[in-house]
Amino acid sequence: MSKGVKIWLALVLAGLVLFILAALVLRNSFLLTALTDIIEGLLLASGVAALVPARALNSKGRIRLFWSLMILGVFLWFSYQMLWIWYEVFLHKDVPDLFVGDVILFLNIVPMMAALALRPHRPRNEYAGRLGSLDFALLLVWWFFLYVFTVIPWQYVESDLESYNRNLNAVYLVEKIAFLAGLAICWMESQGAWKRLYVSLFGMSLSYSASSALANWAIARNMYYSGSFYDIPMVCAMAWLTWIGLRTRVEEPEPRATHGSPLFGVWVARFSMIAVFSLPLFAIWAMADDSVPERVGTFRLIGTLLAALVLGVMVFVRQYLLDRELVHLLGYSRNSFDNLKRLQAQILQSEKMASLGQLVGGAAHELNNPITAMLGYSDLLSGTELTAVQKPFAAKIGQDVRRTKSLVASLISFARPGPSAKAPVDLNTLVRTAVKLVRPQWESRDIAVQTDIDAELPKVQGDSNQLLQVCLQLLGDCFHEMEKGSKQLTVRTLREGAMAVLELSMLAPAMETAEESLIDPVRGLSACQGILQEHGGQILRKTDTGALFLRVELPVMEGSQSRPAMGAVLRQSQPFA
Repeated sequence: MSKGVKIWLALVLAGLVLFILAALVLRNSFLLTALTDIIEGLLLASGVAALVPARALNSKGRIRLFWSLMILGVFLWFSYQMLWIWYEVFLHKDVPDLFVGDVILFLNIVPMMAALALRPHRPRNEYAGRLGSLDFALLLVWWFFLYVFTVIPWQYVESDLESYNRNLNAVYLVEKIAFLAGLAICWMESQGAWKRLYVSLFGMSLSYSASSALANWAIARNMYYSGSFYDIPMVCAMAWLTWIGLRTRVEEPEPRATHGSPLFGVWVARFSMIAVFSLPLFAIWAMADDSVPERVGTFRLIGTLLAALVLGVMVFVRQYLLDRELVHLLGYSRNSFDNLKRLQAQILQSEKMASLGQLVGGAAHELNNPITAMLGYSDLLSGTELTAVQKPFAAKIGQDVRRTKSLVASLISFARPGPSAKAPVDLNTLVRTAVKLVRPQWESRDIAVQTDIDAELPKVQGDSNQLLQVCLQLLGDCFHEMEKGSKQLTVRTLREGAMAVLELSMLAPAMETAEESLIDPVRGLSACQGILQEHGGQILRKTDTGALFLRVELPVMEGSQSRPAMGAVLRQSQPFA
């Protein structure tokens, strides 16, 4: 607490102590009245001054609006007090019994109730802000109508001091009770600094309400005068405002930071509708009440009709905003439903992959034994004396058996994936190696393989053995596909954004429409897809106007750049030799 704040609070406390001493020591006199009015005015001015710079100017959004409405309520209270000072101190007159300024005293609580309706202690997205504000605006209009209906007729239409005071006190009491109830609700559902703020406001309002009740009780018995000890609770409430302004620190709540009831907005809407539907009852009351003068009944009926017109327009606007909100919620629900369907499809795909992995793992283990035997016999066969014609066939058997064993090992790795060491890998080198390894296959099928290698393709992070297996598997599948007629295969590498791309393209006359999709694991290439998923990549199958493309995408390493060999151009495109 700074030195200036301490001095400020000390002055407020001194003013409170001075008033209490004057109320207990001085008798009813002009000196006591003037001293009381001036101290009360200074305390209210101090409350406004404490709230404006520290709260309204140093906050934003709903917090600033909350404090602005609170300050407006205190300022109206201060304005009412200044009218009393004008009459009792400067004019040396008693305040008129039918006082025009009483409406200011009644309305000073209205902006404070609107501030509570903002519920700044709750996250912004809990209830539709525009609808909630409009609902509360309906209630505020209804409160003003209630004052006009019950109090104004006895002040301007048919002057009657007894009826005026009785109705004013009753309406004002109901308003104070409603405000205290709102503070209690906000107090119970808030926490931290907001809870302490609402406790302070509740205590201040309760002290003022108690003082008002004591003053009315004393007035009824001709025991009240300005500055009497009946005013002590009210002056304490005025001094309390400065403490709230100087010592309160509240901020915008985080989303889901509090756990209040979400039914608040629903009840505000219900009460606003009840207020609207109560107007016909007031109209019936105005027409059926024979105990009041005819002029009062006519005034009340006209006021009720005007209020019904205003509230009817507000209800129409509210319904329009509600329709827009419902359309927005409908669109949001549709998007959520679509997202849920996509999530279900992904879960189903994951279950298929898990089942496929178990199936592949079991089959791969069963294949391992005969493949091991075939590999052993092929090695024995190669070690025997063979003719020049037989030796290439024996070598090819050994090569294919080893390739099959490597493929089975990859399938087992896919079925039961484990951690693999990843290092920078040159995708171009893997592609060239794979093309060389499968050379006997495409030469025996009379297939022409053309490479289009990007010499400046950056490296990727991965397991070179697994990625080589992907390249071999893709080339083998392409050769199988090309048995249907196509004899030209293009193997291409390039960079697209943050991806290194391997693209295999061939003629496919049966394909007439363009289509692009992820590889379905149940159609083949399951092991490849599993490996690429571990590397953050994917396989795409694309058909376009008679051509078939298999496309592999892998994320490039940041800051990696391949170095082209001496004499190499930016891109190399030539038949593989």
